[in-house]
Amino acid sequence: MRRKRRHLPKFASTFQQHFFIYFSDNQNHILKFQILPKTSTTMPQQIQQVRNSLQRIYVKLLRAEKKARSAIAHVDPQQRLSALNLLHYLTLRCEDLRHLQDRLHNAGLSSLASAESHVLHQVQAVLQRLGDKFEPTAQSSLDYIAGGKLIRRRATQLFGQRYLNDIPHLMVTLDSHLAYDYIGVKTLVDAGMNVARINCAHDHEEIWLRMIENVRKAAAISGHSCKIYLDLAGPKIRTVVMGKGRKKGRMKIEENARFLLADADADFPKNEKVLGCAIPGIVADLRPGDRVLFDDGLFEAIVEKSSPQIATLRMTRIASDKHRIKNEKGINFPDTPLSVTCLTDFDKSVLPFALQHADMIGFSFVRQSTDVAELQALIQEHSSRQVPIVIKIETYEAVQNLPSLLLQGMAAPVFGVMIARGDLAVEIGFERLSEIQDEILWLCEAAHVPVIWATQVLETLNKSGVATRSEVTDAAHAALAECVMLNKGNYMLDVLATLQDILKRSGGHHSKKRYVLRPLKIAERFWA
Repeated sequence: MRRKRRHLPKFASTFQQHFFIYFSDNQNHILKFQILPKTSTTMPQQIQQVRNSLQRIYVKLLRAEKKARSAIAHVDPQQRLSALNLLHYLTLRCEDLRHLQDRLHNAGLSSLASAESHVLHQVQAVLQRLGDKFEPTAQSSLDYIAGGKLIRRRATQLFGQRYLNDIPHLMVTLDSHLAYDYIGVKTLVDAGMNVARINCAHDHEEIWLRMIENVRKAAAISGHSCKIYLDLAGPKIRTVVMGKGRKKGRMKIEENARFLLADADADFPKNEKVLGCAIPGIVADLRPGDRVLFDDGLFEAIVEKSSPQIATLRMTRIASDKHRIKNEKGINFPDTPLSVTCLTDFDKSVLPFALQHADMIGFSFVRQSTDVAELQALIQEHSSRQVPIVIKIETYEAVQNLPSLLLQGMAAPVFGVMIARGDLAVEIGFERLSEIQDEILWLCEAAHVPVIWATQVLETLNKSGVATRSEVTDAAHAALAECVMLNKGNYMLDVLATLQDILKRSGGHHSKKRYVLRPLKIAERFWA
């Protein structure tokens, strides 16, 4: 962005007369920003301080566009406004706005608390109320209504038409038996399933194709849209029980005990307790002090010594009554930058099938923007059809790199993000999950990217037929996303009905994180 004046003021309060700053945006529109003098007799001192703070933030937003111009050069033209808005939001959230928000709210002005989808416009709108004037640009026209429409349109492009317009899309993970049960699939479609999820970590192409055919047939007959979501397996980092003390595929271990973690094909001392890692090369990435988690975090160990194929670990915490680690249990490395590729050979072998039959492809265990770029390049190479990607956020690295992941996703006209809360909670710590899942929602709203809320939604209800109080509250929070994913279970129809009821009630009180004030029955009854 080019500025025509040589120097920008540090603070608007230094001016004693009217000044204008001229900027040109990325489309060569001239933007005029007027700064009025601090000494205006019509403005109280406190309001003038608020205005000065907002002017400083506004200049930062404009500078951010220029600074990150190269970062958005590769985005799809349909994503340009969204990419700029994401940059504005990231700039805004570098500020501690709490004191400013209190003063804005006290003055009856927008506190910027729900500005995710339209940052520049919201800052401009408040400044306009305080006397500043702006020339309209494409970016400043992205207001609250336009931002909401963008997200809803992309959600429809990705997930299809919703079964009920006032709740998110509903995704259901298909069980293997549904490949041979058309009536069961038809019942799910009629009950509100908008997206059928097929997990490529299980079964094979013949089963997947039967599932897809049942879904397509059921959707055509019922008249309800139901998209196919094919989830690539990704690198399945699992345990292989080896060495001393193994019995029936399990190894007994106690807290503070030492054991070895080794590549499954490594030579190891036969008198040691050893857990093998199913994917070779990961052990070489470990460093002393790194944590290693087993079986969804029930077992936590720390690396004491490392070498290319064998590392010495000490068990620091066991949160299970049975102090045994079994074969095929997951391993997480929250502190270790892994060199293993996210797109496995198996994923690549599945990709032609996915490109032929799927409406969207889930990309598991993404960590860096180069991972997304690799899959995007493979899709372009193997198909003329642009099949959207859903980036699954389930590692600590993915959370840290989320802005760059979103910008890389914007190389395509439409993509999605899944908050895969199972592995994510293990990686970042359960106590941080609530905070991080909200932060993901905010950044995705700023990028106008549809979000899938996944893992353990009403899981107890799905398995036992009775919901817990906490999971009902969790399900209500899912209304902030564009789609909610359900795992397999014996009570799926009950779950779909209950979830729709919860989402309809909860969604009536807010739009994304902005609370809306529909009539409140409690208030109406009081005055009746």
